[in-house]
Amino acid sequence: MTLERSEVEQIAHLARLGLNEDDLPRTTETLNNILGLIDRMQAVDTSGIEPLAHPLETSQRLRADAVTETNRRDAYQAIAPAVEDGLYLVPRVIE
Repeated sequence: MTLERSEVEQIAHLARLGLNEDDLPRTTETLNNILGLIDRMQAVDTSGIEPLAHPLETSQRLRADAVTETNRRDAYQAIAPAVEDGLYLVPRVIE
């Protein structure tokens, strides 16, 4: 698939890009190169190849899921301006 100059001008208009007359040939060539690369990549036979989650075969080092801090909820709520049933009360913002 190749783009013509008029198509690039239309794409630039839709994308709200201000391309100069000097930039149009280079932009057209660049877009055609990108589309050519996409065509070549789609032509590759990938049947039988399992997709990868990551290009490197690494595993995530995980830490133990353990509580490391003490519960200080009561101390924080003791100094709060307004608390009810364990919830912080704040002024209404939306009327």
